[in-house]
Amino acid sequence: MSDRPALARLSGDVLDVLVIGGGIVGSGVARDAAMRGLRVGLVDRRDFAFGTSSRSSRLLHGGLRYLAQGRIGLVREASVEKVTIHRIAPHLAQPLPFVFPARSGTPWKLWKLRVGVKLYDLLCSGRNLGRSTSLGPQEALQLVPGLNRDGLTGAVRYFDGLTNDARLVLDTLHSAETHGALLCNYASFESGTRSGDVWTCRVHDPVTDTTASIRARAVVNAAGAWAPLFPASRVRLRLTKGVHLVIDRERLPLAEALVMTEGKRLLFAIPWGHRLILGTTDTDYTGPIDAPACDREDLAYILQVVNATFPGAHITPEDVISTWAGLRPLVADSSGNPSDISRRHEIHMTEPGWFDITGGKLTTYRLMAEQAVDRIVTRLGVSAAPCHTADEPLLLQTPPFSGILPPPVCREAVEHFCRSEWAMHLEDVMVRRTGWRHYHREHDQIASQVLQWMRHILGWDSAAADQELTLYRKGSCLLRP
Repeated sequence: MSDRPALARLSGDVLDVLVIGGGIVGSGVARDAAMRGLRVGLVDRRDFAFGTSSRSSRLLHGGLRYLAQGRIGLVREASVEKVTIHRIAPHLAQPLPFVFPARSGTPWKLWKLRVGVKLYDLLCSGRNLGRSTSLGPQEALQLVPGLNRDGLTGAVRYFDGLTNDARLVLDTLHSAETHGALLCNYASFESGTRSGDVWTCRVHDPVTDTTASIRARAVVNAAGAWAPLFPASRVRLRLTKGVHLVIDRERLPLAEALVMTEGKRLLFAIPWGHRLILGTTDTDYTGPIDAPACDREDLAYILQVVNATFPGAHITPEDVISTWAGLRPLVADSSGNPSDISRRHEIHMTEPGWFDITGGKLTTYRLMAEQAVDRIVTRLGVSAAPCHTADEPLLLQTPPFSGILPPPVCREAVEHFCRSEWAMHLEDVMVRRTGWRHYHREHDQIASQVLQWMRHILGWDSAAADQELTLYRKGSCLLRP
C-alpha cells in the first residue's frame, strides 16, 4: 500500500489538466482529455465513486417527468446520452421497461402519459432502448400483480436503462488510464496557487503522510457536493438527498420496473437481480456531506408509497436488507420544490485555467465532459484530437467481474479489485467494487471473509484489519436517528 507510483508521476512534468474528483463527471473529463492527447491527472480525497456516483438510482434515463415541466431540451440531451452509453458500454446499460400506471383524480392522466412516452421515444432520435406502448387496466394488472386497482385507468410502458453507477465510473477510469491518464484515489487536494499560466497544487497522501506538488495548466473542479469548498471555486449548490431501500424481490415479485406516484412526485421499484430497489426521496439537505443517511422519516415515506401502490404487500422495515443515501449537487435555486429544480449543468472558468463543472446527472456525464474539455482545449490553445468518446467503446475487452449485477463472493474477485482496481479499504470492495454490502443481508459475515482475503493480499497486520472492520461497520448502519 506504500507503493504510490501514480502520485509520484503526477509530481513530474507539468500536466495539461488536473481533475479534482473521481466521480462520474471527473472520470469522464479525464477519459475525454486523455483520449484527445492531453496530459491528464486525477485525484480524489476518498475512493473513486465515493459520493453521489455510487449512491444513485442506478438508472440511465432522459427524465420522463421533466417533460411535464416543459424541459424538452434537457430531456432530449439526456435521452441521446442514454442511447450513447448503451452503444459504447452495453454491459452497463441494460434496457429496462417501466410500467407507469395512470389513475383518475391524479396529475398523471392516461392521455398525457401516452403522448409523453411517444415524445420520449422521439427525443432519443427514434432509437430508444425499446418501443413504448399503452396498456389497458386489465393488461396493467396482469403485468403488475397486486397493483392497487383504485382509479386505475390504464398504464404506459416505456424504456430506460439500468446501470451499475460505481462500475460505470471504474470502467471510465480504466479507459482514461489506458489512454495515459494518471489516477490516484485517497489523495486530497489541499490548495492551488496560480503563477502565470500554471497552477501549483498541493495534494496530501494519507497513505504515506506526504504532500506532493502537482503543476497543471488547467484545473477542473469536478468534486460534486464538495465543489464549493475550494478557494478558487465559485460553485453555489442546492444539495438534495435521495434515499433508496433494498428488499428481497420475493416480497414484491415485479418482472419489470414500476413508477409509483405520490402527488406530483415519482418513485420507482427497480428489479436488481433477486432484489428490488425502492426510491427515491428528494429533500433539501444541510447535514454532513460525507455521511448522508436514511433516517426513519425517509424509510416511513418510501414504505408508505410502496404499500399504497401494493395494498396487499405489507412491506415493513424488517423487510429492508439495506439502504443508501446520496446527495444531488444541483445548481443553486433557492426557491421551489427540490423535485422541480433543473438537472442542468454549468461550466465556468472562474480564474484563468480553473474550471468549475457542476450540476447535471449520471446520464449526461459524457456530454458534460466533452463540453468541459472543449473549453479547456480552447483555453490552452493546443492542437488536440476531436472528441470521440461517443464512438469508442468504453472497454476494449470486458475485465472479469464487470457488469450490472454483483459478482460471486470469491477471493479471485477481491484480489482483482485490490491489484487492478485501486481498492485500498474493506468498504471499497464491499460497496463500490461489488455491491455486496447492499445486495446481501448477510453482508457482515461476507465482510469478515473479505477482510481475511484483503489482509493477505495487502499485508495488513491485526490492528489494521481490526480498524478496517470497525470502519466498515460504522459506515454500514441501516438507519440513523
